[in-house]
Amino acid sequence: MTHYFLSLSDVPACVCVCVCVCVYSGIYVETEGGIGAGENTGLAGTARPGGEGGGKRVERCHLGQNRLEQTCMFTGTSSVTPAWRAGTCLVPEDGWWAMAAMEAGPVPATLAQEDAARDASEAAGAGPEAPLLPAGNRLSLHLHPGGCRRLLRLCAQQAPQLLEVDFLQLSGHEDPQLLEAALARLPWSLPRLRSLVLKGGQRREALGACLRGSLATLPASLSSLARLAHLDLSFNSLETLPACVPQMCGLDALLLSRNCLSELPAALGALPALTFLAVTHNRLRTLPPALGALSSLQRLDLSGNLLEALPPEIGGLGSLAELNLASNRLQSLPSSLAGLRALRLFILHSNLLASVPASLARLPLLTRLDLRDNQLRDVPPELLDAPFVRLQGNPLGRPPPDPPSPPGPPVVPEMPRLLLTSDRDSFAVTPQGCSVTLACGVRLQFPAGATAAPMTIRYRLWLPEPRLVPLGPHDALLSGVLELQPHGVAFQQEVGLWLLFVPPRARRCREVVVRTLSDNSWSDLETHLEEETPKRLWAHCQVPHFSWFLVVSRPVSDACLVPPEGTLLCSSGHAGVRVTFPAGATEEPRHVRMQVVRVGSRELPALLGEPEAASSPLLCLSQSGPSSFLRPVTIQLPLPPGVTGLSLDRARLHLLHRAAPAAAWDDITAQVALELTHLYARFQVTRFSWYWLWYTTKACVGSLARKAWERLRLYRVNLIALQRRRDPEQVLLQCLPRNKVDATLRRLLERYRGPEPSDTVEMFEGEKFFAAFERGIDIDADRPDCVEGRLCFVFYSHLKNLKEVYVTTALDRRARAVRGQVSFYRGEVPEVVPEEAEAARQKRGPAALWMATLPIKLPRLQGCEGPTREPGLSLAPLNLGDAETGFLTQSNLLNVAGRLGPDWPAVALHLGLPYRELQRIRHEFRDDLDGQIRHMLFSWAERQAGQPGAVGRLVQALEQSDRRDVAEEVRAVLELGRRKYQEGIRHTSLAPGNLTSPDRLPSPSPEPAQA
Repeated sequence: MTHYFLSLSDVPACVCVCVCVCVYSGIYVETEGGIGAGENTGLAGTARPGGEGGGKRVERCHLGQNRLEQTCMFTGTSSVTPAWRAGTCLVPEDGWWAMAAMEAGPVPATLAQEDAARDASEAAGAGPEAPLLPAGNRLSLHLHPGGCRRLLRLCAQQAPQLLEVDFLQLSGHEDPQLLEAALARLPWSLPRLRSLVLKGGQRREALGACLRGSLATLPASLSSLARLAHLDLSFNSLETLPACVPQMCGLDALLLSRNCLSELPAALGALPALTFLAVTHNRLRTLPPALGALSSLQRLDLSGNLLEALPPEIGGLGSLAELNLASNRLQSLPSSLAGLRALRLFILHSNLLASVPASLARLPLLTRLDLRDNQLRDVPPELLDAPFVRLQGNPLGRPPPDPPSPPGPPVVPEMPRLLLTSDRDSFAVTPQGCSVTLACGVRLQFPAGATAAPMTIRYRLWLPEPRLVPLGPHDALLSGVLELQPHGVAFQQEVGLWLLFVPPRARRCREVVVRTLSDNSWSDLETHLEEETPKRLWAHCQVPHFSWFLVVSRPVSDACLVPPEGTLLCSSGHAGVRVTFPAGATEEPRHVRMQVVRVGSRELPALLGEPEAASSPLLCLSQSGPSSFLRPVTIQLPLPPGVTGLSLDRARLHLLHRAAPAAAWDDITAQVALELTHLYARFQVTRFSWYWLWYTTKACVGSLARKAWERLRLYRVNLIALQRRRDPEQVLLQCLPRNKVDATLRRLLERYRGPEPSDTVEMFEGEKFFAAFERGIDIDADRPDCVEGRLCFVFYSHLKNLKEVYVTTALDRRARAVRGQVSFYRGEVPEVVPEEAEAARQKRGPAALWMATLPIKLPRLQGCEGPTREPGLSLAPLNLGDAETGFLTQSNLLNVAGRLGPDWPAVALHLGLPYRELQRIRHEFRDDLDGQIRHMLFSWAERQAGQPGAVGRLVQALEQSDRRDVAEEVRAVLELGRRKYQEGIRHTSLAPGNLTSPDRLPSPSPEPAQA
């Protein structure tokens, strides 16, 4: 079998690259991890270590038939020069690289001279024996960055291999003149070209939004590419369709998404072979009647436009199987749609439809009709009872509003309400406004007139990571991180945002605010709290634009504007703290912010070892503008508890100062004049930072203040490791504040068992730490939070810091049980780890990286011959499927369970579980939704183990439950397993070298590779 090759370039993770280039040439790509597959993905494969250059050899990639938009992603940033040897491309392990080895050779004088030195070194490094082009009768060119220059050099060399090229991709961010010159050479240099990709979107602006490419037109000569079947012009700046496109009579797929098209030409109907047309997220208001002449068209995607009506001729698309018109302005549908006899999928959500024709129910092959979020008050009975129709978000059964009398005030139309399910990550907003509830519980309210034109809003929930969570030294995180896109788009009216958060334990002198990213800096919004129940609180704010949002608890912040005339700033959390600004302290008005942190009266004496030690509240002052004032500012702090101005010993009184960048506290008592009253101490400063008044007998208190400062930011926590009673391979790891441990264990010990919690460990808010399994136990999953076999945690005091993983062992558990352990570390895992928890406790020092070790026991497995297993023993590893059709492992099933969410009862019923069994599961795990899903799926999988067709029944149940996204992921896993198994058969010489189809595989002898 001939291998063909495909390379990938450095593009953002959210942008689809490598668009359906392999449908026509049968090219296969295999990668090892790092593949992100979107909807309708048929991608599978493995990357093998390459020889030269330390790279990975990309060998076979298959994108399934009619899977036109795929995503292939590698990780890394750097690049090295790849080497070509007999049709092999080396992709470096630490970077992204495109097929650039073809640069070898002389550089034409017409190109820029700045590339001469680099090209000469690359040509010299290729060696005299390296061929200019890879061998083989097919060639895929993915040239980025600088692709136009490389293509022009190749064309100038007139290499005969270019005549065999059938796929070319260039970036839409190239220089427009170079891009036009390179495209003009294609008909003569690449006459057999079948797929041409000219996408933008590989670059981002400062706020993270993808930028459009510069492509605005195409040379007329491209119409002579007689073999071109696939053309992708997505994410560019096209305002009109280039005239050469309708002249490409052999075109099979045309992608024009995310451009600036306001209309489509009538000449587009002259493409007889076109089967797929995507014009999403443009500015289309009408469609040409000639569109109905595309008799071969099978998929048409026009979502995200401004369409108000459809031409009746659209009913002539007799081969159309999928039609997507979501997020437009359609108010009615033509009756001619009844002629779409081949239609299977019809998407019409987020429009303005007031009626739909009943003839849609009589389409013989229709499996899904999505009418969500429209204005339907009445639906024909044929559609109302049809199982394939989705009607959520419509005002069904509500009477229309009464028309207003002429002299009366105008009636404001009812604001649409959208309730998003877990499988949707976007919604449309019109100038009418709407109220939206996301699947995660977040609420948004767009007032009428907030947007001038329809807009698609996307959202994403991020796990709280340090880079996304800007916390102050005494802040606490109360929610996850919500991202709303598009970033930076200013609304004409502020949008209401409600975020759920975990109530903080201590509310005295603290406040809850919503924090957001604005102008490349984080700021706090004016926030109002709304209480639905005692444990269900909302943080409500008004946002002018979208970015990242999270809820934090912070010390009460008091602020004021200091004018040149002076003013007084008092703390709302502590009446004795105030700052007096005299007249003339500043020439221009400046904003001043003050926070007060209380210090526990019991902690400080215990820390200092002095019963009479005390301190005042901790004061933080900050300002905008110049760093110093023109005249001294007077600060008043209350004296430490138990101390009065009449009886104190001045030698024991210390005023400490800490500048923001420094970590040390300086004693500035001798540098200021302290004025003491019966209750307060006053002093003057010209700069703002942290101030702290201490009363102690210690002579040097700087180091003591640093310890007290860290103690204020520390949380005393316990680490827990529990094993599921029914399946000991499933281990729950959790990090909890000490006061929450008992209640959590009482709730978990019915389903889990394990060792006692660890000794108390001290952690900072937002501190990162790791969990490592040792002594023969490993993680049985490929997780994004797993780094070199270690699970990464981030501790947040108010959130659930837990992870549930599957573990495995290479030891023989049929001979004996396996006793291992899980250890928790700060930073890197040391080379020598403690073997037992008791020994580890003795080794732990004050600055040790090790925090705790907890034992884990995997019980001995019973033989497979016995009819039943003894109670309490672990189940054998669960695998659904077989070697030839692909496996679903425990890890795969756990991932599927994590994606189902509230849709799991529908999946269970389609799997054949009785309704009584569903009720039993709901009652047994009534406080644990994840437990309900996992119990349902794994109990069904155990009953299906060893039976043929189990995986197919699972995929069918997911599709029948309207979870095609999960079904596609399962198919991708199965395809990956089949490909790996096929490679294993070929490498062990159990099958001929030209084996290409799983149907021709012999009966498996070796242990199959799992997906």
